[in-house]
Amino acid sequence: MAAIPELTTLPNGLRVLTTPLPTAQAASIAFFAGIGSRGESARTNGLSHYLEHMLFKGTEQRPNAQLISQAIEGAGGTLNAYTTHELTCYWNNVPFEAAATGISVVADMIQRSLLLQEEIDRERTVVQQEIRRGHDTPASWVGELLSRATFGDQPIGWPVAGTIDTVEGMHRADFTEHMQRFYTSTNAVFSVAGNVTHEQVVRLAEQHFGDLPTSTPDRSPAANWGLPPERVIVEERETEQTQVALSMQAIARRDPDRYALEILHTILGRGMSSRLFEEVRERRGLAYSVGSRITRYQDIGSFTVAAGVTRAQQEEALQVIVEQLHRIAEEPVDAEELRRAIDYAAGSFRLSFETPMSYGQRFGEQLLQDGEIEPLDETVARLRAVTAEDVQRVGQRVIGRREYSLAVVGPSASADRLAEILAA
Repeated sequence: MAAIPELTTLPNGLRVLTTPLPTAQAASIAFFAGIGSRGESARTNGLSHYLEHMLFKGTEQRPNAQLISQAIEGAGGTLNAYTTHELTCYWNNVPFEAAATGISVVADMIQRSLLLQEEIDRERTVVQQEIRRGHDTPASWVGELLSRATFGDQPIGWPVAGTIDTVEGMHRADFTEHMQRFYTSTNAVFSVAGNVTHEQVVRLAEQHFGDLPTSTPDRSPAANWGLPPERVIVEERETEQTQVALSMQAIARRDPDRYALEILHTILGRGMSSRLFEEVRERRGLAYSVGSRITRYQDIGSFTVAAGVTRAQQEEALQVIVEQLHRIAEEPVDAEELRRAIDYAAGSFRLSFETPMSYGQRFGEQLLQDGEIEPLDETVARLRAVTAEDVQRVGQRVIGRREYSLAVVGPSASADRLAEILAA
């Protein structure tokens, strides 16, 4: 039987979502704030992520980072947070009998963090080191360059962590203003999944979040469609492998074609049975790793293919990738390949829900960003309803325009030569 989420909205507007799993040994607790990097200004780019770090540094009840971590780890649990372009999530995973502690810790962090200037200054270096680490990791850095090549100089194309310079320029007032503006009851979802009851969680949420301020901030600026002028970015480095990432602007979160795009993605670049893996790696030996990825935001998205290749095989690998993109947009997929892809997509989706955290994260994010929760069985049914015509149609929408952006990190051909391959 599928887990059924339950929802209660507190008097202050906070949505409290539970997914009871009576046989689980854990309780997964998450607070989602509806703010990420696309809601920042050019000066404060990276503030949401920097603040995520700061809420672990001490609260009125637990004045230092050690006391916060000990409260969760002392029960055998784990805690962390993450920031995306559109949300920030603070979570912990604890044994179910420690659920009250997990809720108390998250609520304390969200509402009573000290944000001491000395801690802000100390953590500034840590955040900057995180940015430097990303720059020094070619497989990570190529993604940052690709975002710029796909979306350009607008918030949806800026790095989630910001830059060394923007992080250097942030002050305590930026953090407090950000929290007052965005960490509010009507801009958040509190999601708990595991061996808990809805009544238990609502009672604790009322106790710990009942005073969370109520206000709804303005929406983030809409994304601008169309590739930017600089759509091929090559960063030469003396590395043994060249990271190549190719992208197209694609569909938004709620687009009806999202299920068809998922099947196209599965056919093209998921797993060892995908076309890219078989053609690029198995038949031609051009890359060790190759695959595709979908990213969907509120009003725009991207479809990406990435590979790690040698300099000598870069052009051929890119040509093969482009050929496979054209093929899936122009030729109907046969019935057997479609069946295999649907079985893979539906089956892997089912298997992704093996833990309380997987339920709490998916349902909490959906409620925050979409205003509703799609039952798992409905998602599977929609995946299984995709036809060959659907796949080709979404292929024409996303790939058929042949509007590609490209990022490369490592020994490389010239940007002009790579642009020629994309245009062929």
